[in-house]
This record gives sequence, C-alpha cells and structure tokens, in this order.
Amino acid sequence: MTGSAAPRIAVFGSINMDLVAYVDVAPASGETVSGTAFREVPGGKGANQAVAAARAGGDVSFLGAVGDDPFGTQLRSNLVETGVDVSGLRMEAGSSGIAHIVVEGSGANRIIVVPGANGTVTSLRPGDERQIEGAAALLLQLELPMEGVIAAARAGRGLGVPTVLTPAPARDLPDELLDSVDLIVPNQHEAAAITGETDPRRALGVLLRRVPEAIITLGEDGSIYGRRGEQPVTASAHRVTPVDTTAAGDTFCGAFAVARAEGREPADALRFASAAAALSVQRQGAATSMPNRAEIDAFVAG
Repeated sequence: MTGSAAPRIAVFGSINMDLVAYVDVAPASGETVSGTAFREVPGGKGANQAVAAARAGGDVSFLGAVGDDPFGTQLRSNLVETGVDVSGLRMEAGSSGIAHIVVEGSGANRIIVVPGANGTVTSLRPGDERQIEGAAALLLQLELPMEGVIAAARAGRGLGVPTVLTPAPARDLPDELLDSVDLIVPNQHEAAAITGETDPRRALGVLLRRVPEAIITLGEDGSIYGRRGEQPVTASAHRVTPVDTTAAGDTFCGAFAVARAEGREPADALRFASAAAALSVQRQGAATSMPNRAEIDAFVAG
C-alpha cells in the first residue's frame, strides 16, 4: 500500500554481462562497420527487472546463477550495490551469461544471448522458496531453461504469490507454465508471435483466455492492460528522444510490479511504469539506464 514499507518483489531469472557496441547502422550479413563506442554493462532480463524494481522502490530478492569468472563477481556486486538481496544467487563452474548487443544511432538494438551459467538453472534449490514466500510479486522471464521457469511459477502459485511473466524471448508457452501465471507482459512483437494476432486488442483477448491479466507494451504507442471480464485500460507513451532502448521493457515490468504491489490501480501503475521506461531509453545501457524512485515520481508529476 502506498506510503507503507517497500513491497517485497522476488525475481527468478537470467543475469548476463552485456557487451555493447554502438554503431550508426548495424552491419548487414558479411559487412564490417566501424563502431562509435563499446561498453561492458550488467544485464540479463532477470537482473534488469530486479534492478528496475529496486530503483522504483521495491525490496527485491534475486534468484539465478552466475559463473565463477570475473564477470560473475562483477554481476553480483552490481546487484548488491543496487540494494538487491543476492542470497539466492548461485555460483556455477564456468562462464557467466553473456549478451552481445549492437545499438544503432536510432536507439534500435540487436541482441545475441549466450546463456552460460543461466543454462544450469533448471529447478529451485533449497532455500529458494523462502525467498519467494510472502513476496508481493514473483517476476519471471524466458532466458532460463523452461523447466526452471515452470518450477518457479508453480512455487509462486503454491505460495499464493502473484506471478508475472515476461515471455521473452518469445516461444511457445506450455499450459503447465501459464496455469501458474497471473499476469503476462509481452511487447507487441512477442504478443503477435504468441497469439498469431498482429492487432494488440485482439492479441490481448487471446492472452486473456490463457491468463487472468495481460499487458502488451507498444513502444511509442504506449501500453494496453486487460483483465478478464473488464474493459481494457490504455496508457500513452511519453514523447522522448530515445538513445538506447535496451531493457526498456524490463524497466517497465519492474516498475509496474512495484506500483501494483503498492496498491495502485492499473491505469496509475501503467503511467508510473511508462514514465520509468521513458527515462530509461534516454540513457545508454540496460541496468545502468534505469531511473530511481525520485526521478520517476518527478517525471510523472512534471
């Protein structure tokens, strides 16, 4: 509830080191181009959502895995510095997850993910359920093995914790996963891939036949939220000039989860999440681009 202690958010997901190359225009097949900059940035959809939720005002626990390489040490430290509880972050032999990202001058991006330690997270481990129990929301994505995601979703359902799924990268979603999902949050491309419907409202209707609530994010066209038996709610996007759209969706999802956990109605939560995403795309990087609570509140007020 708004004004009370920070809501607890649990995130079960991927964590990567993003290797980001900036170019005017991404190369075509067989082409070499000169880049304008290169950065190593902590990322991964799970870690991104954890950081977004923590900066938006949540008390966040992260469950996942890093390798025993230097990237693993950096990734763990980054979460700790953001205030995320990493007692559920495993260390596995081998490399951490890596994402190779090319960001064009327009802000558009192309991403290749190499799972590394993320690929070992096929189930919950002893103690993981304690991190989930009592949380206001459990955030899931699809960069971990499906069997691990299903195990976490089932744990959330069994513990009475609302489960939020970002279905990215898009793939067929088994009923055994969706049976334990309360809210699904695809972007418009993922929604089309999952439902076969390119019209967002029609896609929303298809999603709501499988899960109780859904949001489809529409980039510069905003977002649309639906709940079974109710009229959809829409929110406009803030008009900004994007610098880097990496992790905008994760920023939106983490901020929305916090807003809903605080008791906000869907329309208000959409506005809060849209403001967070708008701020993030005006900065470079993934987790490094995410705004804090004061910035989001000021942006909404302004």
